[in-house]
Amino acid sequence: MTLYFGTYTRRDSKGIYAADFDPTTGELSNRRLVAAEPNPTYLAFADDHALYSVGAKESQGGLAAFSPTFDLINHAVAEGAPHCYVSVDEERGLVYGANYHKGQVLVYKRLENGGLEQTDMQQHEGSGPHENQAGPHVHFADLTPDKYLVTCDLGTDEVVTYKVSDQGKLAPLARYHATPGAGPRHITFHPTAKIAYLICELNSTIEVLIYDGLGEFELMQTISTLPSDYTDFNGTAAIRLSNDGKFLYGSNRGHDSIAVYKVLGDASLELVEIVPSLGKTPRDFTLSPDNRFLIVAHQDSDNVSVFSRDAETGKLTNLSSDFIVPEAVCVTFA
Repeated sequence: MTLYFGTYTRRDSKGIYAADFDPTTGELSNRRLVAAEPNPTYLAFADDHALYSVGAKESQGGLAAFSPTFDLINHAVAEGAPHCYVSVDEERGLVYGANYHKGQVLVYKRLENGGLEQTDMQQHEGSGPHENQAGPHVHFADLTPDKYLVTCDLGTDEVVTYKVSDQGKLAPLARYHATPGAGPRHITFHPTAKIAYLICELNSTIEVLIYDGLGEFELMQTISTLPSDYTDFNGTAAIRLSNDGKFLYGSNRGHDSIAVYKVLGDASLELVEIVPSLGKTPRDFTLSPDNRFLIVAHQDSDNVSVFSRDAETGKLTNLSSDFIVPEAVCVTFA
């Protein structure tokens, strides 16, 4: 089984890395560079194994498209900073991008050769009360279970949903306002309940949202990702739900930990534990396909930690934390 890592290339990294993952022991081995690309900070695979990454070309930023053998197909870029998130819409043959620095949501058509061509862009407007909210900062663009596009805007404290046409055109549908200064970053959906979990970077919380299935959200619960006595800097990052919908996980950068929650009968959350991630700046983590393991990539200490996961309690037990991938900020299975 192969695990892929997106990275920054500010220090030692050269691009996108792969490593072998043993699904019986959780052991990582054989790190290798599969594609050289500047700052490929987020990755998304299509079902046909084409790979789409955050990418850049000269002074332009956007996305890069790679073949299943990791040959570069093309860049879809524009002036300015690259994106921070990428996702694939198999049904419509589209790819979505979120641009944090420009506050934009972008749509691309997948071409016959797997390359990308932009079809639409929505410019967000607004700001928030936090010092990091001077303007819009779109951090996430992906599909709801009913195939609307949902975006998280850290700069405006909004979750904006869009209708998407088959031609890749966006039409605003609904707007949810998170707690002022919360900084919505990523969102994930419960597999059976009409519930979504929104992780907020700036105030280190998760907002549990009732989702009506038409792009509309309503706040049900807010829960912290930190111990009550922690007062130093923290910014949350990734959020993942177990396949059975029984446990939720979120990462803390600063506190450098993984918060573990039990999903209760009404889909609200109860904190189980907060475990050290055993590295510096756990920007992303993922669950193995069978959900037996949780793998955390650290941006600033360059190490990857592997935890075994108890399916009954949700609790994590560390197995290793010494596998090195430089500047890793995204971790995913194909």
